[in-house]
Amino acid sequence: MKSTLKAAAAALSLAFIAGGAIAAEKTVMVGGAAMYPSKTIVDNAVNSKDHTTLVAAVQAAGLVDTLKSPGPFTVFAPTNAAFNKLPAGTVDTLVKPENKDTLTKILTYHVVSGRLTASDLMNRIKAGKGKATLTTVQGEPLTAWMKGGALVLTDAKGGNSTVTIKDVLQSNGVIHVVDTVLMP
Repeated sequence: MKSTLKAAAAALSLAFIAGGAIAAEKTVMVGGAAMYPSKTIVDNAVNSKDHTTLVAAVQAAGLVDTLKSPGPFTVFAPTNAAFNKLPAGTVDTLVKPENKDTLTKILTYHVVSGRLTASDLMNRIKAGKGKATLTTVQGEPLTAWMKGGALVLTDAKGGNSTVTIKDVLQSNGVIHVVDTVLMP
């Protein structure tokens, strides 16, 4: 009985210490949820009420395991409002099994290999005399540039998306929340 109580007390103190470690992390609020740097991109994104469409799309495309892997990745994460800017029915069509390849192409166009903070991106923009070309995991380029104090991405079709929340650090990379879906 004593050993059971000691084991329970030890487990409780470990849980308290672990909980304290998480609470001590520098978090960023996204979609009403704290994003913990010790968690993966997927483990954090599922808690954001502003990214339910993105999470559903990542699941439909079968990219969960990839985005939980060590990476590192830089993800430009469109909000639900960004997906709502697409023509009516687009998201419903894309998440159908027969459109998995197209969905995967669009989602991987939002991912760059490596961990690029906003500062890293701005340094690349400065070095590129106002523009930086980023090669996405999908294979096509994105162009990063500054408009006033805002970091903007231009996609292959000429559409622009603005970073609304930068530097959401993850254990396997970084997320920058964007206001428009990027199109390859």
